[in-house]
Amino acid sequence: MGLLKKKDSTSTRSSTSPCADLRTAYHNCFNKWYSEKFVKGQWDKEECVAEWNKYRDCLSENLDGKILTRMLEVDSELNPTKQADSKESSR
Repeated sequence: MGLLKKKDSTSTRSSTSPCADLRTAYHNCFNKWYSEKFVKGQWDKEECVAEWNKYRDCLSENLDGKILTRMLEVDSELNPTKQADSKESSR
């Protein structure tokens, strides 16, 4: 499926991104969850949510004026409770 791929030239280029460390943290969390829990039928919807929210917030701050901000807006529109939950947990 491509989510568990080893690093390639794309990930090398993204390492200069201001969100690279957050992206890596999210991907590491996701890959661990996927390989250790999901494939065994054990999963928690709250797994890696904090990492995803930090990464998404960083992207929002750093992608103003780019088409990717629209993708994040659509995600927020489709999942309004995620955004409300992340704001409440950061208080």
